[in-house]
Amino acid sequence: MTFLYEVKNLDFNYQLEGVQFQALKKVNLKVSAGDVMTFAGPSGSGKSTLLNLMGLMEETSNDMIFYNGKCMGSMGDGDKNNIRRFDIGFIFQSFHLFPVLTTYENIEFFLIRQGVDEKRRKELVQESMEVLGISELQNKRPTQLSGGQRQRVAIARALAKRPKVIIADEPTASLDQKNGEAVVDHLFGINKKFGTTIIVASHDPMVLRHSPKIISLKDGEIQKESL
Repeated sequence: MTFLYEVKNLDFNYQLEGVQFQALKKVNLKVSAGDVMTFAGPSGSGKSTLLNLMGLMEETSNDMIFYNGKCMGSMGDGDKNNIRRFDIGFIFQSFHLFPVLTTYENIEFFLIRQGVDEKRRKELVQESMEVLGISELQNKRPTQLSGGQRQRVAIARALAKRPKVIIADEPTASLDQKNGEAVVDHLFGINKKFGTTIIVASHDPMVLRHSPKIISLKDGEIQKESL
């Protein structure tokens, strides 16, 4: 069986002010297509580092992470860029929307970079806005939106790519409880509607209550899996 992700005995170190720290220690993990999984743990536990490595946002030269059966550490830049461009949708705590673009244009942005034709772009953007309930915001710029609305735009942008996996790093950290719950409902609802694999890093108790599978990390090590 080929897993979407397979992490094998992963160690990862980084340098901070000339001092080397071990961020991950002997991590073993398997993610099947269609999974919904949350990495949980306190700040400094390694959950965001693991998420970044799996999303190719952090470079590693080792051969311990496999995507669709292929070693990510041995991939060339072209293959890595294609995975980031077509297969992975990213959602961040700070939204990362383009301030000069409207909601519609922000969602459309990466589709243009993918080379999607205009008619198909329009279909994908409109469907994504409808799924997230933000169609009435399509002409608004980020400064005209609330935090919850901005995060829904960010989710719609990730969804519009129709990625195999959406990676979300602390997606509710900047939101109040009500907006956080709405974002989680939308995010996990995408899994049910489209079968998209969802991988989240969070220490938010509300997110963990909604998560069907939790991987707990502490000091860079997996402590337990909760199903």
